[in-house]
Amino acid sequence: MPLTTAHDVDRFEASRPRLEAIAYRLLGCAGDAEDAVQDTFLRWQAADVDRIEVPEAWLTKVLTNLCLNQLTSARARRETYVGQWLPEPLLSGDPMLGPADTAEQRESVSYAVLTLMERLSPNERAVYVLREAFDYPHREIADILDITEAASQQIFHRAKKHITDGKARAEVDEAAARRIIEEFLAAATSGQIEPLVRLLTEDAISIGDGGGKVPARAKAFEGAVAVAKFLRGLFKPGEAKRAMVGGTPEVYAWTANGDPAVVAVVNGRVVGVMCLEVTAEGIAAFRNQVNPDKLERATAHWAAADHEEPLFNVF
Repeated sequence: MPLTTAHDVDRFEASRPRLEAIAYRLLGCAGDAEDAVQDTFLRWQAADVDRIEVPEAWLTKVLTNLCLNQLTSARARRETYVGQWLPEPLLSGDPMLGPADTAEQRESVSYAVLTLMERLSPNERAVYVLREAFDYPHREIADILDITEAASQQIFHRAKKHITDGKARAEVDEAAARRIIEEFLAAATSGQIEPLVRLLTEDAISIGDGGGKVPARAKAFEGAVAVAKFLRGLFKPGEAKRAMVGGTPEVYAWTANGDPAVVAVVNGRVVGVMCLEVTAEGIAAFRNQVNPDKLERATAHWAAADHEEPLFNVF
């Protein structure tokens, strides 16, 4: 077995942030992404690295193929998943979000697009992520996936069409995101549905992922009125709700995956992240992650982040 030198380890570690960002976009789960990157490192250790001409390309190919294998098995696991499956949200500032210099890069890691990517085949997802988020040329993508360059181009156009069939997402900065969240929370806690309905698109949806560990409706709420009624009830105080989450949540306006987000925290533990999909017509979707297994990284990141006072305590 080749001996891994400190220089070899340093070369790998220099690539780790990029590899983690690719793996997260491919898998939608931070823990799975870290595991895939670690498996890539083990293969790097076992390789004769002095004979690898372009380490970045080699590492990307190994990682991508590990993720493709994982995606195939994940599809089978999700058939038995309790309720709706949503990606793991990453709070603003998390390095696993990766590059955000272009609109395409920001779009590729948005919570809405990560959810839409579940419709894609593993190959479609890989081509879309490598091309859209990391600007790999089709020639290199073809080599990574062992396909032709023409096939890579066709797969990309097909994947892009699946992703862009949805509503055009409005890009908002952190200040605008906070204003949107404040307006939404004011409406949600008013006790009336009319202020909420005015903020939503007619075909708005609300989806929750509890993973069978926290109550979440298996079927999405659809339509502005149905979603507004659900949200009004969600933000209505209740002893049962406090017992369910272990206390009185503090509610913050934040961003997750570049989207406006409501973050609920109990005693320093993130118990819920609600990502809002904002379009020119209004709020089109609420995607609510309450599965505690998918909030561990958010909790760790939250503990290290600087944040203002909560907007209010709910329940």
